[in-house]
Amino acid sequence: MITPAVLNRVVGAALEEDAPWGDLTSTALLPAEATATADLVAREPGVLAGGDVFAAAFALTDPETVVDLHVADGDAFEAGDVLASVTGSARSVLTAERVALNFTQRLSGIATLTAAYVAAVDGAGPDGKQVRIADTRKTTPGLRAFERHAVVAGGGRNHRFSLSDAVMAKDNHLAVLTRGGRDIATALREAIATLPHTVHVVVEVDRLDQIPAVLDGGADTVLLDNFSLEDLRAGVELIAGRATAEASGGVSLETVRAIAGTGVDVISVGALTHSARALDLGLDVRIDGP
Repeated sequence: MITPAVLNRVVGAALEEDAPWGDLTSTALLPAEATATADLVAREPGVLAGGDVFAAAFALTDPETVVDLHVADGDAFEAGDVLASVTGSARSVLTAERVALNFTQRLSGIATLTAAYVAAVDGAGPDGKQVRIADTRKTTPGLRAFERHAVVAGGGRNHRFSLSDAVMAKDNHLAVLTRGGRDIATALREAIATLPHTVHVVVEVDRLDQIPAVLDGGADTVLLDNFSLEDLRAGVELIAGRATAEASGGVSLETVRAIAGTGVDVISVGALTHSARALDLGLDVRIDGP
């Protein structure tokens, strides 16, 4: 969820970065009384995300600018579709243009890529089991709330938002935790005993022989990291519904359907946010506009 405070803070910072002392070009070339209407036009198909962010860039630049969103976040569109229209002072519209586009192109790219992953696993789980596609913390610093919103717009799910939201013990944590010969199960049980009962505990494993101890230790989710398809199937059998089975590592659009077929519950994909391509969107001023 993008709160109003986060929306204003992040978009405001981007506008200040882009025009710290105003828009020299628009001020020099455009009459103060000139108005403009511009359309947000899709140059390629995709899924929209960031409509509110797009609108905020114009509102924070000039509250009198009017933005009409024609497509909702999560909606698919085709090349040539008009996704939004903007009317206001020509100076204001063109000052906010780049920031508005940067955010919307980035977020729509994430939503579009997420939708492709979600479509790829549709019906791929055993007996029609629906496998969830989730994001990771591999987000652009400062933009996590925006990028997670885009994942949801694309039909995906969110993993933990931050280090403060859940326990996720990875290989380095386990190496320290079990130092001195402590067994994983005992070490996990002792650590979990100190936590509030509401805290979800995820434990990453990279070998099948780690799974029984992690389950005995009380993990809510077992993250099977960089497992082969054969080992994923074996891991799901070992977990046997005692915890959520999550697959991660080396996931691509070419491999994700086969991974879903192993019976895992969740597939976390860092590429949703760290490798999504910005979608090609443009803001076109109407020549016959006011």
